[in-house]
Amino acid sequence: MADAASRLRSVAEQVLGVPLPVRLRAWDGSQAGPPDAPTIVVRNRRALRRILFKPGELGVARAWVAGDLDIEGDLYGALAAMSGLIWERGEDDRTVLQALRDPVVRAGVGELLKLAGPPVPPAPPREEVRRRSHLHTRRSDKQAISHHYDVGNDFYEIVLGPSMVYSCAYWGSVENAETLETAQRDKLELVCAKLGLTPGQRLLDVGCGWGSMAIHAAREHGVSVVGVTLSQEQATYARKRVADEGLTDRVEIRVQDYRDVRDGPYDAISSIGMAEHVGAERYLEYAQNLYGLLKPGGRLLNHQIARRPQLDESTYHVDRFIDAYVFPDGELAPIGTTVTQLERAGFEVRDVEPIREHYARTLRQWVANLEADWPRAMRLAGPGRARVWRLYMAASALAFERNRIGVNQVLAVRTPESGASGLPLRTRTWN
Repeated sequence: MADAASRLRSVAEQVLGVPLPVRLRAWDGSQAGPPDAPTIVVRNRRALRRILFKPGELGVARAWVAGDLDIEGDLYGALAAMSGLIWERGEDDRTVLQALRDPVVRAGVGELLKLAGPPVPPAPPREEVRRRSHLHTRRSDKQAISHHYDVGNDFYEIVLGPSMVYSCAYWGSVENAETLETAQRDKLELVCAKLGLTPGQRLLDVGCGWGSMAIHAAREHGVSVVGVTLSQEQATYARKRVADEGLTDRVEIRVQDYRDVRDGPYDAISSIGMAEHVGAERYLEYAQNLYGLLKPGGRLLNHQIARRPQLDESTYHVDRFIDAYVFPDGELAPIGTTVTQLERAGFEVRDVEPIREHYARTLRQWVANLEADWPRAMRLAGPGRARVWRLYMAASALAFERNRIGVNQVLAVRTPESGASGLPLRTRTWN
């Protein structure tokens, strides 16, 4: 009888209908596949049961998070090789049932069942969120934010580095010419420049994270800042940073839902990497709230990840791995949809700057930071949570690089009735 790795490889290629582009190593130590390819390590039979009982991305994710599956060698190469076989083939119940009508697929599944051991579905890893409301109430949004951000500030210090900015950096044109910290500072300065901040103005930073934008704007541009977050851990950390900088007279950090901010008007609003949590059904409400908090002539800088539009938008569904382990209830929208909703709320959209490649490079730096301090990261967040972040960030880097998702800075103005936007005639120049 063939060893476990050879049997797995044979069955996988039979079911998928194409050669497997990676090497396999099974729980019995056997290996099969190209010797120079990245290696998928199947540590135990439980990994097969996870995939059989939940075919597609979520089953693979559960096996990864639990440590039943691993990758040796080039992580990005393995994910790129496997993405077309797992993440792009479709995985809803109808797709699975259609595949099982094929006798070749049925035979392959039967062989996997023999290899998998007892036909009992393993419990999902404890890191998995089982809520699927997508209601975006104040309570559900707070729970979702807590799941993602209240992992531990020490863990995020490893991943993000000293800047503690959890959004796309803004890199120069020369590869490796600057550090992540410099690129993050340049991104914050870019936001401030687009908002036209001047001393004495009031800035609202929606989704303020660990306070980096608020501190930069107050320190470098002399504005007064209110930062709001739903994460208690972020707020505690940000308040200490504000105090250490001697900016408590100019920066206030609140644990508050943006829908509950009532002390406008503000001269400017920054929303950096927050709007992905709002949800499609709530997005117009989000835009209207921010519009109402700005004075006439006030500016909004909305920095947001976008997905590619689909011919039939009704077929869009939230990524199962991201929803279950990373951003519960998070939703991505095409940039055109975002611009339309901002305009419907009353904004005049003045500039849209795509910075997709910048995020790919940022994510690769975060992965490198995580891997460089991997034992400590696992101690701080737990092995499962650390594995979630490594997979999510590496897969996201590839998605940005391949234009499957993007990120855009949208500058919008609450233009007064006079039509005077207050922006210069030329807002950007090309080198």
